Amino acid sequence: MTTQTATTADRAVHPIPTSRIIGVELRKMFDTRSGFWLLTSIGVLSVVATAAAIIFAPASALSYQTFATALGFPMTLILPMIAILAVTSEWSQRTGLTTFTLVPSRGRVIGAKAIATIIVGIVSMLVAFTIGAVGNVVGSTLAGVDTVWNIGPAHAAQIVLGNLVGMAIGFTLGVVLRNSAGAIVGYFALSFVLSGILVLLARVREWFTDLQPWIDWNHTQIALFAGQTSSAQEWAQLGSTTMIWIIIPLVIGMVLLRRSEVK
Repeated sequence: MTTQTATTADRAVHPIPTSRIIGVELRKMFDTRSGFWLLTSIGVLSVVATAAAIIFAPASALSYQTFATALGFPMTLILPMIAILAVTSEWSQRTGLTTFTLVPSRGRVIGAKAIATIIVGIVSMLVAFTIGAVGNVVGSTLAGVDTVWNIGPAHAAQIVLGNLVGMAIGFTLGVVLRNSAGAIVGYFALSFVLSGILVLLARVREWFTDLQPWIDWNHTQIALFAGQTSSAQEWAQLGSTTMIWIIIPLVIGMVLLRRSEVK
């Protein structure tokens, strides 16, 4: 009886550790050609943007903020695409059946994808900040001017948070739509089309001017990039747009994802 009990215990199935799932999801973000080149392009475009700032920016404008601004545009486009593909690749490449068979809890898989996405976003931003810092030193040296460091830790943290918000929007669209093309189109529609409509509405309708910061996620993201989110009201506005565009859609998307058939 004792031997039988020991054999049964030895055969007990232990769940896959979350750390291992996160590691697998990180590796999967590099395995595909699209994921590999998107991640590679972060470093390449950071170098290109830094070189362009050194070449074209006047000596009086050379500062760390100039390089951060130059690096910001490619980051705001590439990082959300990485977040989208981290989710939709399970359906576009039809690996979802294998993934959810090995880890039946879809919530754990999506949670691991979210953590892996955050890790990639933070590391990418650190790489971009480092390249920008090198560019700032080289550019000021070549121009013969003093090196200006006009972005403090608080502002840098807000820039990172702003990019993570963009990644969260992309990740949410990936969970809700589970289609790469649809999620990418949806992201650009939210970023440029809807945001433009809300800005125009705020200009032509006075009553909407005060309401816009509470519902326009792009408005609060720009404030983060500029390091202008400091008051309690501005943080509350960030919380409001996050609730509207990230938390609520993500909860709905997770409910639909749990019930959807994986083929």
